[in-house]
Amino acid sequence: MTQSNSAPPDPSPVADAGTATWRADLFAGVTVFLIALPLCLGIASASGVAPFAGILAGVIGGLVVGLLSGSPLSVSGPAAGLVVIVMQGLATLGSFSTFLSALMLAGALQFAFGLLRAGRFAAYVPVPVINGMLASIGILLIQNQLPVAAGLADGDTNLAIPLLALASLGILAVWHRPALRRFSLVRAIPAPLAVVLLGIAVVALAERLAPGYAIPSAHRVAMPSLGSWDAIFGALAFPDFAAWTDPAVWRVAAVIALVASLETLLSLEALEQIDPAHRKALPDRELKAQGVGNLLAGLIGALPITAVIVRSAANVHAGGRTRLSCVTHGIILLVATFALSGVIDMIPLASLAAILIYTGYKLASPQLFVSMNKAGIAQFAPFLVTIGGVLLTDLLIGIAIGFGLSVLIAMERNLRRVLSFTCDGDHYLLTIRKSATFFCTPQLKRYLGQVPAGATLILDATHADHIDHDVRQVVDRFTAGAAASGVRIDIKHWPAS
Repeated sequence: MTQSNSAPPDPSPVADAGTATWRADLFAGVTVFLIALPLCLGIASASGVAPFAGILAGVIGGLVVGLLSGSPLSVSGPAAGLVVIVMQGLATLGSFSTFLSALMLAGALQFAFGLLRAGRFAAYVPVPVINGMLASIGILLIQNQLPVAAGLADGDTNLAIPLLALASLGILAVWHRPALRRFSLVRAIPAPLAVVLLGIAVVALAERLAPGYAIPSAHRVAMPSLGSWDAIFGALAFPDFAAWTDPAVWRVAAVIALVASLETLLSLEALEQIDPAHRKALPDRELKAQGVGNLLAGLIGALPITAVIVRSAANVHAGGRTRLSCVTHGIILLVATFALSGVIDMIPLASLAAILIYTGYKLASPQLFVSMNKAGIAQFAPFLVTIGGVLLTDLLIGIAIGFGLSVLIAMERNLRRVLSFTCDGDHYLLTIRKSATFFCTPQLKRYLGQVPAGATLILDATHADHIDHDVRQVVDRFTAGAAASGVRIDIKHWPAS
């Protein structure tokens, strides 16, 4: 018998790579959880629903959408951009159960969007309209959360509440400054979590050291105890299926489906840019995954779900590589709901309000207004009109108004390129390019009306692709009366009808 002296084989590089990947994903999942928890609670509080509805939406976004989505790094959950929609929906429909029925319909619509391959149509929404929608949401977020941050939401006054909100806003403003990022503790703790930890510390210290300044329970998160199956079932909410016959429910569903789909697709585009591998996600598959998530959210009492860029970007920066990181964050959210309910109850609403006010400021930052203004009136006007439309009416009407203005501006610019009119002495040149539709007739009549008696008009349609019947009639009428006024007409390449 001979003994081999060869060395044992090296560990498989494939196995090493797999181990490194799941370790990176687990770390990224924990990081995303630390950001998601305060945001889920804050968005629920701002929306006027129970905190559990926000966390439940985060769990569904992590476990359900995370598994169904084709995007390796996208993170889904409740979005600050949908706060206004939830508030308006609750005000319109009158109850959370009726709103949940609208949310289920919205999920079905999103799934249908995916089946119909409607993801590509998001590219046709003009950038000024999207920016205007986001800016208006930011303004409404600030407007709605200022009373909470000031401690005036229920008429009480407590000096500790506005001071805590101001301190929280200060932390959010400076947390990412290079001077602070030199400290490992700052790099390890996301800014929203730092704000929440400060709030919990203030609550605990005030109760022990200064009871007169203690933040009352009415100004803190009210998380239900989930120690039994009965308590868990009692914390869930269910839709009113009979409400599906109400047209208002369908309108709210359409708004949720439209805005949630837009925000999801925009997040995917932004995520592709920051993903080191620049991996593309299939938009239609993502819409179907989001649709399933919102169907489930409406069925068991969660907030609307969408892909969110803040948590997705945090996933990338934390080293996430696959969907495991998103699923991990969902699992930890679920565990925290049961294990940390006592700690969550100590979070002041002012801390969550500060997070949303800062989010609103970023959505409607002065720099955005300056950059849109620099882009020119064709960009700035639809941007402002969308904001005004949303603030004065609602989200869907505001978007429609901004989109309509963008279309009109694009048409007007296109029409200016279809017709051109120049003169040299008593010779006039009218050129028709591209497709001359009935939209051109007012401008065409104005140009022809400027040709004086005895002049020569050269009508050049060499580069025209199509000439509408209305345009032909205007030219025919002018030609018929030209002889009486002594106008000579030279037509070059007049296309057949």
